[in-house]
Amino acid sequence: MMVNLFSVFDPSTNILNFSLNWLSSFIGLMMIPPMFWIMPSRSQIMWNNILLILHKEFKTLLGNKSHLGSTFIFISLFSIILFNNFIGLFPYIFTSSSHLTFTLTLALPLWLSFMLYGWINYTNHMFTHLVPQGTPSILMPFMVCIETISNIIRPGTLAVRLSANMIAGHLLMTLLGNTGPSLMWSIISLLLITQIALLTLEAAVAIIQSYVFAILSTLYSSEVN
Repeated sequence: MMVNLFSVFDPSTNILNFSLNWLSSFIGLMMIPPMFWIMPSRSQIMWNNILLILHKEFKTLLGNKSHLGSTFIFISLFSIILFNNFIGLFPYIFTSSSHLTFTLTLALPLWLSFMLYGWINYTNHMFTHLVPQGTPSILMPFMVCIETISNIIRPGTLAVRLSANMIAGHLLMTLLGNTGPSLMWSIISLLLITQIALLTLEAAVAIIQSYVFAILSTLYSSEVN
């Protein structure tokens, strides 16, 4: 019997006091290098086409004033989050993207770098973002406070959105899976169908959440210049 439902998300596997759960995040790094020297397969060609579509979309969001190659960081961000989301769907593999340690490590440095770059190089432009166009003079102090708060909580919302969506589905599948041994055989078939449907939904959530994280990061970057 589990003491805490959320204990299934804790990195508990360790050897010599070294946590092994986080190794799932680095498995992808061992798979990437062969893509550059082995003849591409159909799956690699499909993945390259997806990356090209993302590159065009991010380029459109960033505008003509963006630096060359600026979309690569967001494509890499999408790829690493998608990989960690998907690998967490396999049994007995730790889902690193369900922890704020992982998501905040991605969101906070990105947001901080955008803010520092914007306030140092485009100070007047950053001040104009605090007051939306057409705001009455009497509401300007309130709008500055609201916009400042909404700007500060951006990395937190990015991180919590990703981790909460990953935890919710995994927790529901864990709860349904733990009820299996106590059910009748006639109900277990229904439970299996429900679990397969939830697994399909989680696969869709894994794609959507990585895309949302990358798109929002791109939009935050486009507001700087």
